[in-house]
Amino acid sequence: MLRPEQMSKVSVTGSKGVMPEVIETVHDLRLLHVTEYDGSWQEEFGFETGSPIEGAESASDKLVTVRSLKSILGVEDTDSGRQRIVPDDALGEPLEEIRAEVNELDDRRSELENELRAVDEEIDAMEPFVDLGLDLDLLSGYDTLQVVVGQGKVEPVERAVVDADDISAYEIFSGERTHAVFGRPVDGADEMALADALVGVEFATLEVPDASGSPEEHIRDLEQQKRETESKLETVESELHDIAVEEGEFLLAAEERLAIDVQKTEAPLSFATTENAFVAEGWIPTERYNTFAGTLKDEVGEHVAVEELERAEFSRDGHDHAREDVTETGGTAAVTDGGTVSMSNDDPPVVQKNSGAVKPFEILVQAVNRPNYHELDPTIILFLTFPTFFGFMIGDFGYGVIYTAIGFFLYSKFEDGALKSMGGVTIAAGLFTTLFGILYGEIFGFHLITQYFWEGMLGLSHPPIEKGLSPATSEWALGWLTVSVAVGIFHINVGYILDFFENYELHGAKEAVLESGSWILMLNGLWIWIFSDALGGVPPEFLFTTFAADGLIPLGFSGFSFTVGWIGLGLYFLGAGLLGTAELAELVEFAAPLSNVLSYTRLGAVLIAKASMAFAVNLLVFGVYVDDHGGWHFGLGGMPDAAALEAAGTVSYHGHEVTEILFGGIFHTGAAGVVGGLLVLVVGHLVVLALGVTSAGLQAVRLEYVEFFNKFFEGGGRAYNPFGYDREFTTED
Repeated sequence: MLRPEQMSKVSVTGSKGVMPEVIETVHDLRLLHVTEYDGSWQEEFGFETGSPIEGAESASDKLVTVRSLKSILGVEDTDSGRQRIVPDDALGEPLEEIRAEVNELDDRRSELENELRAVDEEIDAMEPFVDLGLDLDLLSGYDTLQVVVGQGKVEPVERAVVDADDISAYEIFSGERTHAVFGRPVDGADEMALADALVGVEFATLEVPDASGSPEEHIRDLEQQKRETESKLETVESELHDIAVEEGEFLLAAEERLAIDVQKTEAPLSFATTENAFVAEGWIPTERYNTFAGTLKDEVGEHVAVEELERAEFSRDGHDHAREDVTETGGTAAVTDGGTVSMSNDDPPVVQKNSGAVKPFEILVQAVNRPNYHELDPTIILFLTFPTFFGFMIGDFGYGVIYTAIGFFLYSKFEDGALKSMGGVTIAAGLFTTLFGILYGEIFGFHLITQYFWEGMLGLSHPPIEKGLSPATSEWALGWLTVSVAVGIFHINVGYILDFFENYELHGAKEAVLESGSWILMLNGLWIWIFSDALGGVPPEFLFTTFAADGLIPLGFSGFSFTVGWIGLGLYFLGAGLLGTAELAELVEFAAPLSNVLSYTRLGAVLIAKASMAFAVNLLVFGVYVDDHGGWHFGLGGMPDAAALEAAGTVSYHGHEVTEILFGGIFHTGAAGVVGGLLVLVVGHLVVLALGVTSAGLQAVRLEYVEFFNKFFEGGGRAYNPFGYDREFTTED
């Protein structure tokens, strides 16, 4: 799991006469990640980039046609019901007939849509004249009058007309927003005299429609025209829909068949070719080499030579680090007389080797980058740590069940892809949230699991762990900070150890010690010093009491001795010296072992924050009272008598000596309070549920990406994309 699948580079060599058979066989195998020929053999061996096989242009043109028809008809992948055979003759005249019919209907649809837009624009333009209330033929056609129609404030318009020297008389007719100004110009005045008089006035002029009668009648005619056009458009849409229903399955299959044809006919563009021969190279999983070579031999015979060029591992600088002897495969270097020669020094693609419940977590790794072929794949580490971090921070049975259900829905609803992977991740996070919820004894923030399981069934006085919100359990809040620090030290150590392992394999022991061992010494040495008596009373006391024999988590550890502490500091400086020997500039990050680990305290902080939010919701709804030991209790079955408590200072209620009521609870204020309380309860917990993803989820991801990944992970690997096609809509049987 930590290493990607081993890849082998292979070459396939043969005469051009068998190239179509080879392409067909390799395509069906779906194993070869093809390497593009880079022209490096042209001068020395005379190999040029290959040309498409006959029929490539025709297949490409038909593919464009089919995809255009799919777009016009709105055909989706879900419209296919079965796989089908698409013969060559189906891609000729039948396809052309569909194209002609669909294009004709699409053109007609465009015309009708344009007509509808024009009618709508005309109706919109007519609305101001309806507001004006004058027949349209009264607004034009005068010899001695000029008319301007527009919208604006009437007072400035009237003032402008009154002040105009070229207007001898005027009349203004107004609607609510629209005004028609009739003006008689003086003798010899310009034909635009009235319009010129209104220049500078906030008056938006309108073009008078070339129509007669009332605007209402004209709009009714336009609306009738619109209905007729819409009816015609519906008919066209219906015809297109019928074609989509009848031919959608065929178009999906035809698209797939043509995409495969284009793949096959354009494959030689990646090959090195001469007049009579070709060479194709690429990567396949090493364990599939025998299948690959054997199938080609069975299908094509001795006319093709298959050679395994290398089984590659690569160092960080990209140069060949380890090239295994593969002569036992029986491959022959048919390309040149110079032995094994590769057309391109390309890195192998990466196939992450994870399965089962681990595989969905690849999406979290790929969100940063796909692992390089040379480096370790951290997916298994994320599988173990991310759900644990998330579950620890939320830690509630009720929320955990909901997260698990959401994850199961996504995982089962989608057959493949990111959503399915996120479903798998969510299931794991939900299960750990549920587990921690049991350990905390909480369901939606209520301590019902504590009451009925840990105390009722098992007879314990409290659950195994607590969140530390109440005064009676407040020491847990500080304890979780210590736990967070310990988790951080362990998690970061894992990252440095993985880096040490990579450096040792790829560069040797010296590089591993200098580049990775130095950080391991600095990290552990510094924290041994902090967790010791060497600093006196500087470190907070809870660091030494959390894991003590009588502490919250009794592991018997109460700190290192004075001597061990100073030895730890010595290890820190030794590590710094080794690091400076390897790379002096990295010493600027001398404080990273401290800051990186302290970053993990967000685990405890988010735990308290999420618990406090759920507590606040429940407090508002049911209220909370305090017992004489500092414990907090929700008023699920009612609240103590406030008057009796005020008079006596303490009252017995449900087996507790109540000393204070923090809040009475909306739920206990009457019928309206019950309704309002239920609303607050549901909405509040939905908010907490959502914020659990955005806070706990993001914080857990941040710790993985920032604090953990950068210790050893670079990424940048190429996805394995074998030549071939995963058929969905077609079959050859």
